[in-house]
Amino acid sequence: IDGIVVKVDDLALQRELDEMALAKNPRMRSPRWAIAFKLAAIQETTQVKAIEIQVGRTGVLTPVAHLKPVKVGGVTVRRATLHNADEIARKDVRIGDTVLVERAGDVIPKVVKVITDQRSGGERSFDMPTRCPVCGSAVARLKNENGSETAALRCINFSCPAQIQERIFHFAAKGALDIDGLGRKLANQLVNEGLVSTFGDLFQLRAEQLEQLERMGPTSAANLVAAIDGSRKVDLARFLFALGIPIVGEHVAALLARRYSTIESLIELAKKPETEIIEMLGELEGISDGIGKSVARFLKTPENLAMIEALLDAGLTVIPESVPTRQPLAGKSFVLTGTLPNMTRNAAKRAIETAGGTVRSAVSGNTDFLVAGERAGSKLARARELGVPVIDEDALNQLLAQATAEDRND
Repeated sequence: IDGIVVKVDDLALQRELDEMALAKNPRMRSPRWAIAFKLAAIQETTQVKAIEIQVGRTGVLTPVAHLKPVKVGGVTVRRATLHNADEIARKDVRIGDTVLVERAGDVIPKVVKVITDQRSGGERSFDMPTRCPVCGSAVARLKNENGSETAALRCINFSCPAQIQERIFHFAAKGALDIDGLGRKLANQLVNEGLVSTFGDLFQLRAEQLEQLERMGPTSAANLVAAIDGSRKVDLARFLFALGIPIVGEHVAALLARRYSTIESLIELAKKPETEIIEMLGELEGISDGIGKSVARFLKTPENLAMIEALLDAGLTVIPESVPTRQPLAGKSFVLTGTLPNMTRNAAKRAIETAGGTVRSAVSGNTDFLVAGERAGSKLARARELGVPVIDEDALNQLLAQATAEDRND
């Protein structure tokens, strides 16, 4: 084991703790009634042999320490991320330093600190580059939403080969198009050999081209082409994740797919002003302001829409999200509280969302209905204070049954 979790052993107290926390922070995701205690990580000493820069799919430059191989918890560690220039400066990591390393969460190698009393005087400081080490383009410091600068640097060249390689790898990954056999090394080969520079290029690859690559025989080439052909049909959620929209993971991609259901709907959304897109996305539970802005900027970038159109022209079929023909609860906002007699909260949430409604975590003046069960807490008092209609499970089922009947009559 790597630790234990201590929980409050009382369902009523669990609900009360969560409701108190949600009242302070409506976007809270972690339960307040459970705390994890981790065992102390195993630490070992080793030496920083070099520091190199990696360029990710969004262009962010990440310094990585190359370490003298050392066993940490049964695993040989050779590399550890140093995150950014501020982190290097804070820990004062230099090439040649003896450092203490551990595996954060028993997984990710991490430099804990420098053992300064073992310095010989020959260690060398490391400075972040002013140009991309892969394509030579200028780098710029990323900014927060309020305009202040962050510690991260990014290559501004969207066509940087390193970015393309990472985007292709992400596009083919398991949670995305799941193209069997297309790993990071092969993605790098395809880009370096000039065979692929866009997502659409993947669907134009021929076996005879692939056979020319190192360690790629006729059978492997044919298998890869078959795997690419087999990925031509993909559901909307996986497609959105595959596009690599900044800070949009699989969960958010699924939320967007459930709300807009087809790629055509998202293309239509892109025609609206950016501020309106951000406002619309902000109404979705689970979409933060930062995510909304990221999605809006992605959709408002002409090159991104052209990329989507090129994929569709290349024969990619994006399967629409399955939604009912009628959504009678569209535009209606619900909050759930207490214990319902026959439905779990998750089941009630799914039923409401399937009918087009939105389930939020906190009661506000914009809430249309509070669905209250037994032992309803502070949300019930807040709803009464604001004059929000309070309904029980039977009334919710009547709304859902009416929706089903109207859908059947159509």
